[in-house]
Amino acid sequence: MNVYDFDNTIYDGETLVDFTVYYIKTNPHIWKYIPKLLYIYFKDTFHLFTVEEAIKTYAGFLEGYYIKLDNIEKDVIKFWDKNEKKIKPWYDAVRCDDDIIVSGTIDVLLDEIMKRMGIKNYVGSSIDKKTGKFKRLCFLENKVTIFNELYPDAHIDNFYTDSMNDKAMMDIADHVYFVRGDKIEQIK
Repeated sequence: MNVYDFDNTIYDGETLVDFTVYYIKTNPHIWKYIPKLLYIYFKDTFHLFTVEEAIKTYAGFLEGYYIKLDNIEKDVIKFWDKNEKKIKPWYDAVRCDDDIIVSGTIDVLLDEIMKRMGIKNYVGSSIDKKTGKFKRLCFLENKVTIFNELYPDAHIDNFYTDSMNDKAMMDIADHVYFVRGDKIEQIK
């Protein structure tokens, strides 16, 4: 079976960053969070987070902003109407029905695009919509823990990713492919 990371692997960008940019353009209340978002982006880009730090940092933003949104479901649909085109064409050419997507992206964003793509097997980070607190952070070594809990009998033949943040997932796959843009290189 093939397992894929989502952001910068199948999707050309970081979903949460793009979703935040969507809100910067449509909701000026997010502007006060821009310094914190830049800090998060920097730490994430340079792989400077531990799981615990990521939970604390992201949760502060989610609790402060996302839970206050009235129409997040409608906004997610509008967001994907605009950004669905950022799904990389190579994935459609290799896609199989038993593919599993394992992503750090929050489920409120993943649910819509997975439905549109016809992907039945996926897991992402999950937040409580009322409190903004993480129920599950699918990041770093937590990806393996969550993957094994949800798919205990799955064997990963091929794993596709764009980041060494997924080293734990790479370790349990037979073959690993590193994705940069539309270029795919086998590294294991």
